[in-house]
Amino acid sequence: MERDEQIKSGEKGAWISIIAYLVLAAVKLTAGAIWQSDALWADGLNNSTDIIASVAVLIGLRISRKPADQNHLYGHYRAESIASLIASFIMVTVGLQVILDGIQSIFRQQTATPDMVAAWVALICAAAMYGISRYNLSLSQKINSSSIRAIAYDNRSDALVSVGAFIGIMGAQLGVPSIDTIAGIIVGVIICKTAWSIFYEATHTLTDGFDVHSLEHIKHTVQNINGVKEVTDIKARMHGNQVLVEATIRVNPNLNVIEGHEISEKVEYRLEKECNVQSATIHIEPVTID
Repeated sequence: MERDEQIKSGEKGAWISIIAYLVLAAVKLTAGAIWQSDALWADGLNNSTDIIASVAVLIGLRISRKPADQNHLYGHYRAESIASLIASFIMVTVGLQVILDGIQSIFRQQTATPDMVAAWVALICAAAMYGISRYNLSLSQKINSSSIRAIAYDNRSDALVSVGAFIGIMGAQLGVPSIDTIAGIIVGVIICKTAWSIFYEATHTLTDGFDVHSLEHIKHTVQNINGVKEVTDIKARMHGNQVLVEATIRVNPNLNVIEGHEISEKVEYRLEKECNVQSATIHIEPVTID
């Protein structure tokens, strides 16, 4: 799949999340207010911020589609990672607010027992969001998109949050109304945890971090190519969803320029087919003969 088509597919996933969050936020906030559920209200607030986060991802995907220019010779693909970073900031802000509201509610002893209808609303919303998370996770793996993967993780977190709200409401129905408020605080903690995961992955990518195991796989692939005697140096980094590799290999010193070039082309081809490397810069050195 071409890069432009991958981004368009990612935009579809972002739009699905935006529409789902709009509907679910409205349902949860309304149900939480009518049937007096702190946990469901907190869950609705979470979905409200998810709308903004998904819009940020959508904008990032749109920007990343822009072609390379004189100021961005590698293209605009990192806009996708920046969008994920912005989404994490939005999420942690609301997560902390939900935790603070829950703690204040406990001290004010606002422990009204929520209605059972709120519990079923939470459970239905959890099932819907889990289905969307599975779709976006599958899509992120297909197009290797960090921002859609962030949305998928957020979707899954939201499904768990709704399950937690359901449990809290059920607990309140059993005569412990404060459980619903505690569930609301737990919702805030889950929001913050998800925000941290997205923040870590985005900053890791933006600072040229790369998975050690993936780099070992790339090195192993290069070492096993016919004509490569040794890999003396190899580096990799992510540029959006693209993998960029720089490697120094040693070859037979008696090869001519054309033969050395053919080996470097083999390396580039294998890396693209087996390791999903979109761009590889291969430096050739002769093997030292004692």
